[in-house]
Amino acid sequence: MFEKRLLAEKRILVTGGGSGLGAAMGRRFAELGAELIICGRRLDLLETTAAAIREEFASKALAIQCDIRDGAAVEAMMAAIWREAPLDILVNNAAATFIARTEQLSFRAADAILSPTLHGTMYCTMAAGKRWIKAGHKGVVLSILSTSTITGRAFTVPSAMAKSAVLAMTKSLAVEWGPKGIRTVAIAPGAFPTQGATGQLRPEGRDPNWAARNPMGRTGEHRELADLASFLISDAGAYINGEMVVQDGGAHLRSSGAEDLLGWTEAQWEAQRAARSERRT
Repeated sequence: MFEKRLLAEKRILVTGGGSGLGAAMGRRFAELGAELIICGRRLDLLETTAAAIREEFASKALAIQCDIRDGAAVEAMMAAIWREAPLDILVNNAAATFIARTEQLSFRAADAILSPTLHGTMYCTMAAGKRWIKAGHKGVVLSILSTSTITGRAFTVPSAMAKSAVLAMTKSLAVEWGPKGIRTVAIAPGAFPTQGATGQLRPEGRDPNWAARNPMGRTGEHRELADLASFLISDAGAYINGEMVVQDGGAHLRSSGAEDLLGWTEAQWEAQRAARSERRT
């Protein structure tokens, strides 16, 4: 579909790049010639993913441990990256979410979602942007959002709030930073199942036929998202700025994706809360 060297000479950082959609995008970027950097909290996972990419594509792939919820840690990571060479592209992929009744969320639980999804994304964007602007270096910021930015979504309210705020950032910086040669774009994926997100968002007891209800009759494939991301960050997408592309098979035109939870019983919610607590321990 693409030229084999579409992303050649591009230096790309993917947050949350050790697994799931972050790893899928990183793998595709490396396949298209990019130099890849992935960051996250689990260094063992990051190093395994980076090693696999290096072996498969004979490309440069670096793993950096960084908790993006910590602004100082983000600054230290960006300084270390820039010591070798500037980034060309930042992919804000790291995020957190789980289903819960909003009135029962603790402040700590809400912050566990807002901190990486909103604050971490902003910290990374600001840290990259100020370096690009100071050096007169062109850059691209791609943020992975959600169709909750369009429909809202019950039972994942902190995530919907955070993703909507990042969309506002994307649109705002398109105007503020566009004249400086920096593009900001976003993708709102629908259902692209991953081990981590599926366990949090689709526990036992939810609608088992949810994928078939998509207008396309299926969930998304990781390669489809990775291809869209590759186009948006490439020079081929150079005139796309401040926009969010929805990639969900048309699902958001039918449902926000949370309506089945309106019928959950107290016992189902208690079981979900207990399972979430067990995963944290």
